[in-house]
Amino acid sequence: MPRLIELNHIIEPGMVTYKGLPGPVICDYLSRHASRELYAEGTEFQIGRIDMVANTGTYLDTPFHRFEDGADLAEMPLGKVTGLAGVVVRHAGPAIGPEAFAGQAIMGKAILIHTGWDQHWGTEAYFAGHPYLTAKAAEALRDAGAALVGIDSHNIDDTGGTSRPVHTILLGAGIPIVEHLTGLGKLPDAGFVFNAAPPRIRGMGTFPVRAHAIVEG
Repeated sequence: MPRLIELNHIIEPGMVTYKGLPGPVICDYLSRHASRELYAEGTEFQIGRIDMVANTGTYLDTPFHRFEDGADLAEMPLGKVTGLAGVVVRHAGPAIGPEAFAGQAIMGKAILIHTGWDQHWGTEAYFAGHPYLTAKAAEALRDAGAALVGIDSHNIDDTGGTSRPVHTILLGAGIPIVEHLTGLGKLPDAGFVFNAAPPRIRGMGTFPVRAHAIVEG
């Protein structure tokens, strides 16, 4: 029987995904108690409300995140983010170059980079010294025909500077990125299907996803 494996972080009030960006505020828009005035006796509902930046938890970057004329969430085809044959590449970094992908079957695949950095999630250690891809690695993945690239680290780019060559190269080629993955250690190196569909929102380039894998057997 197929197994479903969660590859996402749970979104919780106040959590910090990226320093300098606010954590989500999660509350009732309509509480169960207040709803009792609107419905028949014994019937109640809760309607929740969330205020958060798009870069919260495990999220997908579309080309619009980097480029004004790039495809946004509403324009991202389902085939780009769901039902993708996946490959896990295991590399601790910090700088992950093109040699990490030598000999891998890249064409049309979701390439998920397992660094183990997700063990630091929720701690100060998560934000500094994280593994990242080099520009040459991004070029190699683009040229080899990667369908999507994900990483279980704080950022797919080196945040020691202000340039973001990996985002520029991959998103410029229409290759979506998933950051802040977790649980990649539970996956086989290949033989699974990866899914990371966001909601269809016009004018936004990034949004949390419930990234997960389907593993046969």
